[in-house]
Amino acid sequence: MTGLGSELQQVRPYEPGDDVRRIEWNVTARTGVTHVRVELAERVLVTWLVFDASASMDFGTAERRKADVAEGVALAIGHAATRRGNRLGLVTFGPEDAKWRRPRQGRRGLLLTLSALRNEPSGQGSLGDALALVDGLAIQRSLVVIVSDFRGPRDWRGPLLRVAGRHPTIAIEIRDPREQDLADVGELRLVDPETGRQLRVDTGDAGLRARFSTAARDERVGLVRLLNSAGVRHVALSTQGDWLRPLAAFLKRSDS
Repeated sequence: MTGLGSELQQVRPYEPGDDVRRIEWNVTARTGVTHVRVELAERVLVTWLVFDASASMDFGTAERRKADVAEGVALAIGHAATRRGNRLGLVTFGPEDAKWRRPRQGRRGLLLTLSALRNEPSGQGSLGDALALVDGLAIQRSLVVIVSDFRGPRDWRGPLLRVAGRHPTIAIEIRDPREQDLADVGELRLVDPETGRQLRVDTGDAGLRARFSTAARDERVGLVRLLNSAGVRHVALSTQGDWLRPLAAFLKRSDS
């Protein structure tokens, strides 16, 4: 996979003065002519950040909101993506229409991206629309990073398959513990932030809590299966505890 700070390599015939440690022995043996590996210029690398600004990202019952973790992830991804003049593009969904900003280089690109994220309103956006937009915008081979809680309808499978078929794609899922297990705190009124639909439940019902946990687990298993079928690498980060260390470990594995 093309990582955040490297690119696929090309080869060319050896020239006097080239580092012999870069000799590409397989190509040399196949052609009978000594070839060396040459890294493509890092300045042409583009990372597209697909960022979830929908209403469900405002939810958080632990140490922070999902939106807070997502913004931290965007900062980490943006910092890595804009090193050495590389470019960072942005597509946000959550407003009624997905919005985008063209890829920009370096620190300026990172600062403009962060400013855009903080100023985007929340709403009912569509991950499918955002991925369809990326599919049209990403002309050259790019790295696509999706930061989302992946809540709501999964009508984005088709656009994801098209994007992942052309570009290395990773999915960074943001979770909150209360989305996985319902706490026993008596009667609650639950509200779907995406639709506004309300439901009154008695969390003292052990059977209800068990069904909730099973449904949540099945939903997550289905998501992982869908992402895997598209060839998308995936990591889940929580609003509780340290999210940066597992993110760094995931990105390191993805670069290998």
